Amino acid sequence: MVVISDEARAGVRLAPALVTPALAALLVATILVSVTLGRYDLSVAQVAAILLDNVIPFETVTWEPVQELVVEQVRLPRILAAVVIGFGLAVSGAALQGMFRNPLVDPGIIGVTSGAGFGGTLAILLGLTGSVLLAIAFAFGMGSILMVKMLATVRRRTSMLTLVLAGVVVSAFFTAAISVAKLLADPFQKLPAITYWLMGSIASSDYADVLLISVAVLPASLVIYLLRFQINILSLGEEKARALGTPVGLVQWMILIATAVISAGVVATSGIIGWVGLVIPHAARALVGASHQRLLPASGIIGAIYLLLVDDVARTATTSEIPLGIITALIGVPVFALILRRIHAHGGWTNY
Repeated sequence: MVVISDEARAGVRLAPALVTPALAALLVATILVSVTLGRYDLSVAQVAAILLDNVIPFETVTWEPVQELVVEQVRLPRILAAVVIGFGLAVSGAALQGMFRNPLVDPGIIGVTSGAGFGGTLAILLGLTGSVLLAIAFAFGMGSILMVKMLATVRRRTSMLTLVLAGVVVSAFFTAAISVAKLLADPFQKLPAITYWLMGSIASSDYADVLLISVAVLPASLVIYLLRFQINILSLGEEKARALGTPVGLVQWMILIATAVISAGVVATSGIIGWVGLVIPHAARALVGASHQRLLPASGIIGAIYLLLVDDVARTATTSEIPLGIITALIGVPVFALILRRIHAHGGWTNY
């Protein structure tokens, strides 16, 4: 069972109703600051004025056309993409951790990430790009969750342990398939493209990509939020959830399908971006407690801020673009190691 930690209790005492609005305000401020970062210098006031002009047109403008182009066509699309991706991955991670009652769970556990990764790899290997690549990656991602369901369902019943094991098996299979595809790829053109795509990047994102990501992430996130009370009940254990009248199987698969849609959509458009759904829910839980009514929105907003900051580093730290997956892994691994030590020090997940 998920039990609120000392830090979470402190967060609850500190007016939890104010945490989400404060995080939302911080997200808006982070977006404005992020738009100013880059080789072309801009101020927060200029960025705010350019964006506000789209809502309330100014009679006279104080910025150059090139500045408006940089803000609205170059930087803003990838910033919005980072926000939506971070939001979706964090929400799906929080939902899965509550459903599985396990802090080690993230969207990759159900095999969708590897499945979608193989679909994109196969498309690049075959020379397919654009919308065809996105469709194939998404199809393989959703196909992987069907494989997991087939492997995990015995006599019309599915246990959480079997589901995790099935996810590990499917993920291992598609990871091996990706390795085979790399072995067969042209080492001078297709192999570098596959490798870079798998590491995750939103460098080339435009408003069409933002729309595609949003179509995958936002409705699925809404479904997860509508199931927030059922996730709270599932975190008590399957037997107690059934005793309370919850349709456990239906709720579990609705959550799995929603998280699969989010993961497949993110991988199809931006490659594999790991560790967000694994680490961010722990930070949100420390702020607002274990109730998913507060945890899901807080996780989503913190995830959006986190990935946005990661993207800021990716595009400004060096002269060349750094894939997002590299940075999220470099940050996520040591942070998760600290979380593991803390869980162990408190006697396990049930006392965390």
